[in-house]
Amino acid sequence: MRHMERFLFVAAWLTFPCLVMAQTMKGVEEPSSRKTEHGRASSQAAQAAMDDDLLEVTIAQLEKFYASHKYTVTQVVQWHLARIAKYNAIYRAVQTLDAPGALATAAAEDAAAAKSGSSLQRGPMWGVPILIKANTSVKGLVTTGGWQGYCIPGHELIAPKDATVVVKLRAAGAVILGQTNMPDFADSDTTRSTAYGRTGNAYDVRFSPGGSSGGTVTSITSNFAVVGTGTDTGNSIRMPSATSSVVGVFPTRGLVSIAGIAPLDWLLDNTGPIARNVTDAAIALGVMAGEDPQDSRTTGSPAMAQPGPYTQYLRADSLKGKRFGVPAFILNGTDTPFQGIPGLGADAAAGRIPLRPETRAAFMKAIEGLRAAGAAVVFDNSILPDSYAKMVNKVRTLPYIREGTENFLKQYGPAEYHSAAEYQKAVGSPLPAVIIGGAAAAGDPATPAAALVQALVEIDPQAEVNVVVPRRQALDAYTETLDRMHLDGFVYPATQMPPPDETMPQDGAISGGPHSDTGWVNDIGVPAVVVPGGFYDDGLPFGLEISARPWRDGDLIGWAFAYEQATKHRRPPILVEKGLLPNAR
Repeated sequence: MRHMERFLFVAAWLTFPCLVMAQTMKGVEEPSSRKTEHGRASSQAAQAAMDDDLLEVTIAQLEKFYASHKYTVTQVVQWHLARIAKYNAIYRAVQTLDAPGALATAAAEDAAAAKSGSSLQRGPMWGVPILIKANTSVKGLVTTGGWQGYCIPGHELIAPKDATVVVKLRAAGAVILGQTNMPDFADSDTTRSTAYGRTGNAYDVRFSPGGSSGGTVTSITSNFAVVGTGTDTGNSIRMPSATSSVVGVFPTRGLVSIAGIAPLDWLLDNTGPIARNVTDAAIALGVMAGEDPQDSRTTGSPAMAQPGPYTQYLRADSLKGKRFGVPAFILNGTDTPFQGIPGLGADAAAGRIPLRPETRAAFMKAIEGLRAAGAAVVFDNSILPDSYAKMVNKVRTLPYIREGTENFLKQYGPAEYHSAAEYQKAVGSPLPAVIIGGAAAAGDPATPAAALVQALVEIDPQAEVNVVVPRRQALDAYTETLDRMHLDGFVYPATQMPPPDETMPQDGAISGGPHSDTGWVNDIGVPAVVVPGGFYDDGLPFGLEISARPWRDGDLIGWAFAYEQATKHRRPPILVEKGLLPNAR
């Protein structure tokens, strides 16, 4: 068994404490069999009551339960661990379960509460069970990044310290249950991992949950935890959130540190919270945000960003009078190739993936909720047309990916290796080109060799042409459209199609997940959020994405809240206890 799997299932001793004492008739000694029956009935009633309380529980509700002493943190954590134990073998969402660590944190918080009583100063996420994506360093756990090469016995990438966002979440009182499954290096629109296998969609395990935060969205929508973290290099928080009726936040790049997160492309990577409702996502975002000397993009962010806490922006009327434009290139299905490289000298229209008719219909239905809440939605062919997709395609980050991997390993690699060269020496094989560059980095043998030569972005004379100038031009065009059309933001489908059935070929090949045309958001670094936007006729979720001006994360969260309150689209999945698919890797 791999090192990363040693805590996969909760130990057999994990049981709920008896919450209701068995009663006997006054003055009459009951037979032991009757006592047993009464005890069993009482235990079942207590369990049912706890299930009612904790299924879809929010952070605010947990605070009330703790304040009233209805439940301890240990009881809440045990409930979530037991749910993982019951369903995770089917859905394969939680890759690494740290039950001992979670229970130790819970016990420490319970002890602090017992000692301090009402004077205890609780953090904003005190006693909240959370899950961390597998590319994000959690001290003592294996940062698999979904890849079996980081799980080789004796050579595991065991995190020497927590990533910055994990430090912040712990400080806020969150209880880390473990880490969620993800595709290798986050480089996929569905969640198949060489380290752990396939994650299924909670609404139908046969279908894709998207990628690369598929493990987190399946976990959160399934009530394995209250909040989770995702990462996003080209759509990987937002697209899977759309498949699973959860809220996924892509912050303004620089609002939240990515230090300690194994990169796919550090110039595009971002991290943010995934939750079942906007309020919990807002609380988590406030905890995760802030400057970090390990991430230069965060320098000066407090002066540029709308101030927290982000719960202050949650108003049910925040959509009234707002105007949103619909990007024409997304409706046209004009792709913006990842990292820009496939479009060198090519027409972006060659990568066209049309918006499926059922997704277009779901989108048109979803935006009625915006209009009902007081917003205007504007369709115009001049709103981010196909030429905008071609403009974004000029942002070419591939020549700089090795720098991100080297910096990560230097700070967060295990003692055995702190660089790509040391990894190769220790293991006997190199790291894959997808994270260090080389001939296969773009996945396309036709990619020009010059585009694959690795350089340091800070000193490369071509960095201005490859990244800085085209990124600035694309951002300027984005904000110019907002100004010209008097728009507050943009709204569009988070995916081009419904979640595909992974038991059947899609277009003659194995499913690559529900493609999304939203990677341009990573290229320019503006904030975006996905909220539940309803359901397709087959019961699978549709997600609505909204983006805003840079650093207007508070406004964006407020709009998402108003939409959520006006529509109430989310409904939890009904999980199955027997698998419908083999867990093929």
